[in-house]
Amino acid sequence: MFSKHASELLSNATVCASVDEATKDCDVVVGTTGLWGKADTSFGRRYLIEDAAKRLAHSHGLGIVGLLIGRDDTGLTKDEIAKCDMVAYIGTNPSYPVLNISHALAIMLYALTSEGLRPLYKAGTRAKAAGAETKHLIDTFDSIVDAKRIRNKKAVKEIFRRMLKVSKPDGREIHALITALK
Repeated sequence: MFSKHASELLSNATVCASVDEATKDCDVVVGTTGLWGKADTSFGRRYLIEDAAKRLAHSHGLGIVGLLIGRDDTGLTKDEIAKCDMVAYIGTNPSYPVLNISHALAIMLYALTSEGLRPLYKAGTRAKAAGAETKHLIDTFDSIVDAKRIRNKKAVKEIFRRMLKVSKPDGREIHALITALK
């Protein structure tokens, strides 16, 4: 009743009596934990959520990946964790390390989906600024600084140049700055 647009999903959901039954068709089972130590070091397959998502995204042909999310109050038991092929640690505030199941699921789905979609949203698709445009912006800025009563003009100019190098503005941003400064 309270799940917006999910009534069909809920009515078709399968309720399983055990973890084994729920994961029998899964090729890889990823468990979650907010307690790093719960999947002790002998388990050896525990990752920060971002790293787990990267490993899954770069492993082609994994088949069906199942997400095993523990209870709100106690999380997954050690026996349930042992049935996982990988444990993804969702970092939270150490004073209250547990998450509501819906929040853990949302974080897991976000991490897995965003890693898989990353190639579609690559940085650097902006039009790179040409060297001449950047030089024109610096010359424009320098002429403004030279016309003002500024004690350390050299330092102001150098700070502006450093800001440009670090921010790496694209051609459109360079043109906007030149327009504003003129």
